[in-house]
Amino acid sequence: MKFKKEHAAKHEQSGEQKTEKIAEQDHTQENEDLKKKLDEKEKESAENYDKYLRAVAELDNYRKRAAREKTDIIKYGKEDVIKDILPFMDSLDRALEHNTGDIQSFKDGIALIQEQLLCCLKKHGVERIDAAGQDFDPNFHEALMQVESDQHEDNKIVTEMEKGYLLNGRLLRPSRVCVCKKTNKENDDVCENNEDTGE
Repeated sequence: MKFKKEHAAKHEQSGEQKTEKIAEQDHTQENEDLKKKLDEKEKESAENYDKYLRAVAELDNYRKRAAREKTDIIKYGKEDVIKDILPFMDSLDRALEHNTGDIQSFKDGIALIQEQLLCCLKKHGVERIDAAGQDFDPNFHEALMQVESDQHEDNKIVTEMEKGYLLNGRLLRPSRVCVCKKTNKENDDVCENNEDTGE
């Protein structure tokens, strides 16, 4: 009986040792799994940090490039317009060098250059405002003076002192004009007639 008890105790001890060994192996396996997961997460974290640093560097480079491009646009943005205007300078140089003594042909040459320049401006969205003979419009015209006239209707533009221009439909410079102020001659005649009749 004693033998049975010892055998049972040994058997129980070996069972406990097996259980402890299995638990220890499970613990070791769990630790290894956790280490692998930790290593993966550390690697992923390092990759994400590297991506973050690259994104910050790319954003910084983009900002610098955008600032440089903006500066270049401001500095050289008028280059196309200037290139289109240079032929007129050449035409004016030729007109000044050409000495025929004929005033009319000189004026005709200047008129051609002016027409050429207007076509160039139109290409870039600039249009002249037609003002002579039109109704005065404060949105497009600037009245420099008023004149009394029997030949024009009230508030009509008599003369245009400086041409006005639009840039893509927006006012660039108003036309500077002289506007008709209707004379009160008709009113004076009516008043005189009333005085004569005693009314």
